[in-house]
Amino acid sequence: MRKVYSLQIQYPEQTREFDSRLTKTGRRSLSHSISHSSTDSNSSGGSDAENPEDEVSPRDMQQINSKGSRDFCIKNIKLADFGRREIELAEDEMTALMALRKATQVEKPLAGAKIVGCTHVTAQTAVLFETLMVLGAQCRWAACNIYSTQDEVAAALAEQDFPVFAWKGESEDDFWWCIDRCVNVEGWEPNMILDDGGDMTHWIYKKYPHLFKKVKGIVEESITGIHRLHHLSKAGKLCVPAINVNDSVTKQKFDNLYCCRESILDSLKKTADIMFGGKQVVVCGYGEVGKGCSEALKAMGSVVYVTEIDPICALQACMDGFRLAKLGDVVRQVDMVITCTGNKNVVVREHMDLMKNGCVVCNMGRSNTEIDVSSLRTPELVWQHVRAQVDHIIWPGGKRIVLLAEGRVLNLSSSTVPTYVLSITATAQALALIELFNAPEGRYKQDVYLLPKKLDEYVASLHLQTFDAHLTELTDEQAKYMGLSKYGPFKPSFYR
Repeated sequence: MRKVYSLQIQYPEQTREFDSRLTKTGRRSLSHSISHSSTDSNSSGGSDAENPEDEVSPRDMQQINSKGSRDFCIKNIKLADFGRREIELAEDEMTALMALRKATQVEKPLAGAKIVGCTHVTAQTAVLFETLMVLGAQCRWAACNIYSTQDEVAAALAEQDFPVFAWKGESEDDFWWCIDRCVNVEGWEPNMILDDGGDMTHWIYKKYPHLFKKVKGIVEESITGIHRLHHLSKAGKLCVPAINVNDSVTKQKFDNLYCCRESILDSLKKTADIMFGGKQVVVCGYGEVGKGCSEALKAMGSVVYVTEIDPICALQACMDGFRLAKLGDVVRQVDMVITCTGNKNVVVREHMDLMKNGCVVCNMGRSNTEIDVSSLRTPELVWQHVRAQVDHIIWPGGKRIVLLAEGRVLNLSSSTVPTYVLSITATAQALALIELFNAPEGRYKQDVYLLPKKLDEYVASLHLQTFDAHLTELTDEQAKYMGLSKYGPFKPSFYR
């Protein structure tokens, strides 16, 4: 009988539809899909020099690693040494995740877990993948975004016999083919899912319902994926427990806020060469991502407007010194529009028709549906590819707007994000998988749960070790007065 792992961790005392077509230039046009993945086109994937039309697809290549394995599909296995150095650099910054790996590698709490994943494939996520394997799991992986994959990292994983199916610049068909290669394997059935956006969950639910019923747990880290899980749950079709990592306190307060606060400026500089001082900017949405972006732009001297549907977040924006407005009221005058909502059709053709010449439009939210890019695929508008992740959309009168990453997540498509912050999310994901896989029968029903607050606080305590930080401990008298354990959790389960 398997031991309940939650008692083993040493706490401080404790059938998507799609329709893709190829343009004459060989770049793929927008293909809307019912799962709202990040794969609807890739004309911004790079210059023609970066993606020559006659390049052989990885699907058509026969590659083999030094151990004789062919169970992978990547751009180039010869990049493995370079990718390994990238992973080692990430390990140095992801000290908490490495500490978790070291503390639990003997007990192997994921022994017997067969995890199928669809997340970004980068040096930082590779540290998570390899941690899961050290803890006993078998894994198969695809990328959740067609532009964020680091090909050298995918090669390093493949060289270590990690089945990965991902490369930068996948087509729509490639994207789903890679996901299917992770699932449709003779003699291997997944019992855990780690998802970012819900595409893997959606694929198994639609295409392999007999496998979906056997899954022991799902861990989801994006708002889009969480919405889809709640939809399944409300419809009575979610037959497996899921943990919502996206709304864990550590993810919201650190990954979403601090990560975006630092990466938005770098992303805009790298793609559009923007001077921020004096620019007028609209940030759509004042959640944690919107807060981080707004704070960074304000610090650089930009005049920042905020749009928001939630009166509480709207009041926060006003108290933080931002101007609350409707997009339609200010769209004619602003220099940049940045979406941060996770919703759909936040910026539509009507808005873009009113934008002034040179206005920059981009997305920092999870979903690529926030900007209605499909409405720009009309005969009267001309698309001019400038460089990787930058397109000019030219109106008949000569006006042009600058569209970045074709509406996909900007920082993950065109820049990098702070490794330390990603360590926080990765550690939460690992603990969530351990919790679900080892939970006794009956602890979790067929529903969506938040990460237990004890684990949330444990993620934070692991990362405090990086700093010269010393937590104050409650006395017995203080703990009794507050009605708390001296060792946590210190916040109620509903605290966010």
